[in-house]
Formats: sequence, structure tokens, C-alpha cells
Amino acid sequence: MAFMLPAIVQAVKIERPKTEIWYPSVTGFQNAQAGRAVRHAIREEVQALAASQGSLADPRSEMIGWFETKTNEKGVFSLSLFNYAYTGGAHGLTLQKSLTFSLAARRRYGLAELFKPGSPYIAVISELIQAQIARRDVPVLEPFKSIRADQDFYVADRSLIVYFQLYELTPYVYGFPYFPISVYDLQQIVNEDGPLGPMLVND
Repeated sequence: MAFMLPAIVQAVKIERPKTEIWYPSVTGFQNAQAGRAVRHAIREEVQALAASQGSLADPRSEMIGWFETKTNEKGVFSLSLFNYAYTGGAHGLTLQKSLTFSLAARRRYGLAELFKPGSPYIAVISELIQAQIARRDVPVLEPFKSIRADQDFYVADRSLIVYFQLYELTPYVYGFPYFPISVYDLQQIVNEDGPLGPMLVND
């Protein structure tokens, strides 16, 4: 199976008083429409993360943003955007938002769209995460029951990485709790036309 070439990722900096944000400018697409859609979605999320941190009016406040490319192969582009801000109080807060695109489909995918319509993806993923919590002795704030239908995720190393925001599942000091799930453990419910489909194909 022939796949698209990797996208070209260049870091761009936004610099304002108390603020320094690095975000990716993604180019090199065979389809111009796909490139525009990816760049627009990234810029929107960068702006939304910054806005959600609130005011930087405190003289001590600061904001720093950065990104990590998670997958850039087989026509799949997945990345995480981070935003740290100190706006007063005991400590600052880091937010993370991930975006996953199928370049062939020229669009971004939500968690539900990674799977076949009507499949019990919430139950399947929740059960796998529950097992990891027990095996890894993850310190949860309260007993884990289920992921959200739109739980945060990214794609990396033939795995679906499901994660939770700070305070959402574990104490602040634990950081972001990540739960890698092999695509082969999800193979029966994967939407083969979505971003996880190519990860099931051997090189």
C-alpha cells in the first residue's frame, strides 16, 4: 500500500509581553485543501488554549506554549499542543490538546470517528485503561469508571494514546496520565478508513 509522504513541520513563534508560544506550521501536502485545513485547525486550538488560561494581569504571570509531533507517517498526522500559564496562586497550570488528521480524508478525526459506527469503543477502551490503572498502580482521585466519549488522545507508535488532563483523573503531582493502547488490541472495532487503519498495515 502506498502512503503519502510525511508533512513538513516548521516551528513558528508568537511573542508578546509575558507570552511565548511555539506552534507548528505544517506544509508539503500533496493536496492544498488538506494543508489549509490542518493549519487552520492548529491555529484555532493554539488560540483556544491561550484564551482558556485566563488573564495575565498579575505582574508575575507568564505563558509558554510548545508542541510535540506524535505521528507523521502513512498519511496520518497527530500532534499535541501544550500551554503553560502562571496567573497567580500556588502554581501554574499546563493544558494539553491533541489533534489527529487523516491526510487522505483531508480532515481531523475525533475519538469516536476512529472506530466503526456503533462499536462499543468507550467500553473497550475503558476496560483496557482500568486494567492499566490496576497493573501500574496509578493513583486516581476517585475510582475510574469510564472515559468520556470525546476523551483526549493522539496516535503514536502503532498505538492509540488516551490521556487525561491535570486533576481529571490523578493528583496534580502525577502530571498527565497517559494510557497507550496497541492498535492490535482495538483491531476488531477500528474504522479502517480513519487514522488508525494505516497503523494496522505492516510496512
